[in-house]
Amino acid sequence: MIRPGRALTLLRAKARATAHPADPSWPVRLAGDLRELDADWRESAQVCADVAWTARATGHSVLGLLSPDQVTAAGLDPVTARTFRHLYLSALRYDFRCPTLQALIERLPDRAHPALDSYSRALYAFALLGQSRPEGLDLMDEVLAEAGEHAKTLHVLLHGLWLGQDLDQGAERLLALSARPALNTGTDPIVLFRVAGALRRLGRYDEGLAAIDRALDLLPPGDFAVHADLVRERSLTCAARDIHQHPPTRAFGGTPT
Repeated sequence: MIRPGRALTLLRAKARATAHPADPSWPVRLAGDLRELDADWRESAQVCADVAWTARATGHSVLGLLSPDQVTAAGLDPVTARTFRHLYLSALRYDFRCPTLQALIERLPDRAHPALDSYSRALYAFALLGQSRPEGLDLMDEVLAEAGEHAKTLHVLLHGLWLGQDLDQGAERLLALSARPALNTGTDPIVLFRVAGALRRLGRYDEGLAAIDRALDLLPPGDFAVHADLVRERSLTCAARDIHQHPPTRAFGGTPT
């Protein structure tokens, strides 16, 4: 839990970073703010995930402001290195660029891998899970044992399970993860959206539709992108339910041989 005073300081840092998204210096400025605060990995993840999303939404993705070489460079102070890593890897996640995200983490200096924070390791797991690679499940379990109920980290893992359609028991694992206290609030439309997809894959269509309808009610006005995702999921669930209830009959013609 972030103390109220620090939470306000983090909000100010986030506001400064998003005030002028076209300014290419904001990632460096944000790193300086987090360094001055001596932010830990949880605080950095909380700010960087939101800032990377806002920058992307305004057409100024951090992928165009930082280079992979800056993210993997040796010699940066730890807070700046972590800030750049959190920003850039989060932006790759939002663009679903799983192979690139995996490759970038594997380019980090060898000494950085044992010391990677749980959020960075979750992003690595996301890259593997999103490609339905089974080693992502092992890494996910390691991260879950470390990260506790850090919501941003759990969201990354939930996203990976949702994306990895060919994972062993992926839908069941997604539902189990969504039941953790940090995610099981009943008020998060993104969690409900991912849960609905898992329920559809398990053939639990009515439960999936109920989750979608709940998410649509909770969605903030004007959130067109997520609204479109929810409507698309609802259409997929209805189509899958109809096929299940009324399987197409196969017509055979001609003379059997």
